[in-house]
Amino acid sequence: MLTNALAKCNKSVKSSFICYMRKNVKHIILTIFLLFNSLIHAQQQNNSFIVEVAGLHDSLYYQFVQNKQIYSGGWDTLEQPKFWRSLMTMSADSALINIGCTRQIIKKVKLSEWNKLSDSYKDCYRDSVRTYYNLPIETRVFVTNGKKFFYDFENVIPTISRGIEIFNNNNVDPFYAQAILLIESPNALQKSNVGAYGSFQIMKKVAVNLGLKVNKYEDERKDFDKSAWAAAKLIRTICIPELNKILDDYCISYDPTDMWYRLMVMHVYHAGAGNVRKVMGIINPREGNMDLITTLWKTEAGGFRNASQNYSQLVLASLLELDHIIHNNCKYIYYCNLDEI
Repeated sequence: MLTNALAKCNKSVKSSFICYMRKNVKHIILTIFLLFNSLIHAQQQNNSFIVEVAGLHDSLYYQFVQNKQIYSGGWDTLEQPKFWRSLMTMSADSALINIGCTRQIIKKVKLSEWNKLSDSYKDCYRDSVRTYYNLPIETRVFVTNGKKFFYDFENVIPTISRGIEIFNNNNVDPFYAQAILLIESPNALQKSNVGAYGSFQIMKKVAVNLGLKVNKYEDERKDFDKSAWAAAKLIRTICIPELNKILDDYCISYDPTDMWYRLMVMHVYHAGAGNVRKVMGIINPREGNMDLITTLWKTEAGGFRNASQNYSQLVLASLLELDHIIHNNCKYIYYCNLDEI
């Protein structure tokens, strides 16, 4: 009797469940879809995500980091990244006359013709720009030549996937691998005028402290994998902890996935924590956001000067240009999860 009763009860429950599912199947599917979509959106909005690209310029597959914040946050609309993107596609015999503090483009000129002009004429031209735009007399007006010869993205693209993998394996945001590879030495393996070398442009003393061999017989900065490993370690053990200390001293809250935070890490990588701390002392910020970054672009302190100001501008410009290359030249784009690398 009890067995029969339980069987009837189970049959009734099962029948009710099936009936409920039939009546509410559309609602259930919609709920699951919205939940899944919101999770994906949140991940892509706040974190880097990986795209796998096929048919970019050969039969191979490449992986890249993409982040919607560069667009949703309006970073792509700033004059400075737009200025550098223009230079990245211009040959060295062309130049842009621009206002240094804002990178507002005044005029495009042929460099050979500009160089023929007398110094007095050039000074008068710069004075006329300051007068027309009502700028202080100390405002610098630059003539900056095209950088296409240096920003050879086609050359560096094959290395980005490997850099992403190494950084990810070392628990470091692969955003940094891509950014560094795009702007530090994209056209060739070379040594800077201050001694930085390799694809990640690491200084000799820093490389040795990180565990690389750098002597008259061997320079492991030339080895891509070892250089990438060292750069990842530098960011994980020095750049990020030191930046966090600086931000904590100013009681600035931060999310490691925010674009402004990532750009600050890049400034520490390039200029060193000491110089970033000095320039922060002049700015005396109260909040971490786009305004902090754009103020850094106009502020000097210690060794934090023109090249340091330009650094995150170049990061943004190169990321935007890479997106342009991907979406205008590849055949297929697949969205991946970082765990799938």
